[in-house]
Amino acid sequence: MSDKFDLLVIGGGSGGLAHAQRATEYGANAAVVEHGPLGGTCVNVGCVPKKVMWYAAHYAHQLKHAKDYGYDVAVDGHDWSALKASRDAYVARLNGIYGNNLDKRGVTLLEGHARFIDAHTVDVSGTAYTAERIVIATGGQPSVPDVPGAELGITSDGFFELPEQPRRVLVVGSGYVAVELAGIFRGLGSETRVVVRKDSVLRSFDTMLSSALMETMQKSGIELDTGVVPASVRKTDDGLILTAEDGRDFGPVDALIWAVGRSPNTATLDADKAGVAMDESGFIPTDDLQQTNVEHIFALGDVTGRAALTPVAIAAGRRLADRLYGGMEGRHLDYQLIPTVIFSHPTIGTVGMTEAQARNAFGDDVKIYSSGFTPMFYALGQDKQRSVMKLITAGSEERVVGCHLFGEGADEMLQGFAVAMRMGATKKDFDDTVAIHPTNAEEVVTMR
Repeated sequence: MSDKFDLLVIGGGSGGLAHAQRATEYGANAAVVEHGPLGGTCVNVGCVPKKVMWYAAHYAHQLKHAKDYGYDVAVDGHDWSALKASRDAYVARLNGIYGNNLDKRGVTLLEGHARFIDAHTVDVSGTAYTAERIVIATGGQPSVPDVPGAELGITSDGFFELPEQPRRVLVVGSGYVAVELAGIFRGLGSETRVVVRKDSVLRSFDTMLSSALMETMQKSGIELDTGVVPASVRKTDDGLILTAEDGRDFGPVDALIWAVGRSPNTATLDADKAGVAMDESGFIPTDDLQQTNVEHIFALGDVTGRAALTPVAIAAGRRLADRLYGGMEGRHLDYQLIPTVIFSHPTIGTVGMTEAQARNAFGDDVKIYSSGFTPMFYALGQDKQRSVMKLITAGSEERVVGCHLFGEGADEMLQGFAVAMRMGATKKDFDDTVAIHPTNAEEVVTMR
């Protein structure tokens, strides 16, 4: 095996793999360094296994409403361990597929931890490898607060290791991981409580989405407590108890999940030996072309601290390869108008500015359109769930600068509207589009 490459990618997650494989298509001699299973967070402890668990909770929701449509359905419990076994087997197959794809494209896989020796040299398990260019795509990991007893809880990584479903769960956090895991637990029947530091969940999202989700979570039976700053965790004979700084106790519970953010995987890189700058949190800043402060060293994905989403890392990695090896001068990822979905129950889809951001940017030149309705799915039953949607427009032409959806199917319908917004669609363009009836999506083109 050669110890010299055109390209050395540190990290075998979605972004790193996408970059290395695209680079080899252009003729680059590339290697990927990875110490764990291929696929990174998304495949192993993120979007893929999370979506499997979301489907399981979604089926519970559907079964609940089956009687509305004439079915006499009896559900004899849920087998968490069987689901885990099938999910883990699926993930293992994906790991194998990723490995085969590297082989097919001629990408060398170097197994082990990478540490910089100098700006062109990396040590992997005692062997030094040099490369003309190096890309850092090491991703991130869940954060755990520095409080006594914190080790008694688990993170989202630990969630996927649970052999059995806990009966009582406490989720600490307000972001997308917190609300997604809470929805899964509650959907599958666990007593679920969520505690947040401030006054709401999803604080960086449009307030309409946050309010609608909180209402729905509580209606589903999830207990939600605000203003909770963790102080300590202790173990009792009856379970774990979280104590807040204000003295309140939460528990006892069978599982405590920390969902309080993520940290970059840069602590063991010795990036300073390559002269690579990091911020105070360990993230690696880059310019619009994914370049670090060192000319031939690049970074992409979660390790940069920008838009920590799998498709973002993949897109950034491929565009970087297009520019460096495909002759596409200036090719780069535009981090504006990135669509994203929260796999809550029901789902959230959002792209563009929040109302607050739009008003800050455009002042009085903003117009809001919104809709609240009960989807037809609930028409025959008594237990109904409302959906809400919002379009934010700016300027005299009412260009759509924000689209926010909460309700059944929001995850699938957002993609097309994101394309329209990237093309500069106006409210008139939406109005002039014939609605598809009866669907939830038609509400987006019929708002007045």
